[in-house]
Amino acid sequence: MKPVILLFTCLTLPAATLAAEAPTRILVAYHSVTGNTEGLAKAVRAGAASVSGVEVLLRKVAEAATDDIVNADGILLGTPVYWASLSPEAKSFLDRVGNTLMKARKTAGEGRTAGAFCTGGNIASGKELARLAILAGFLHMRFLVIGAVDAEGYGTLGPEATTGAADPGLSPKELEEARRFGERFARLTRQIRSNMKD
Repeated sequence: MKPVILLFTCLTLPAATLAAEAPTRILVAYHSVTGNTEGLAKAVRAGAASVSGVEVLLRKVAEAATDDIVNADGILLGTPVYWASLSPEAKSFLDRVGNTLMKARKTAGEGRTAGAFCTGGNIASGKELARLAILAGFLHMRFLVIGAVDAEGYGTLGPEATTGAADPGLSPKELEEARRFGERFARLTRQIRSNMKD
């Protein structure tokens, strides 16, 4: 009798343990031409990956697979600013997210989280508008949007960096803001995912 009970215990406990340990999946997708948005994306990924129980995929928008989108509990999209908006490549990815989830018979972004980050040549080059365009698309798909918090504690639309000739590349402050955002996004996505399964 005891061996049967032990066998039953061995068969049922791992399944329950595996279900409890299923990772929260986050997709960090980005379009980058000069490498600046890619650098910001890597900092976001590092922050998200620092959260226990989270699995992070870093993909160029053109390389993100259908399964990457369908399996993501949260999606972050990064873009360089093009004429005060997101790049055509980033917009195409956003469209693909909606189409992919509808074809997969998912209820669009219901229960999933989303966020945005961007780089632009000048301080006022439309970085706010680019992030708002991304977030508006995700909101329309019923995603839950998570913003960033700056060093002073104020909420933002997501990390951004000024990378033009007057302020080239990514500063340590901009990279740290992106890292903190990734950590915050992953932590909150994990909490939301956990609460929705209860």
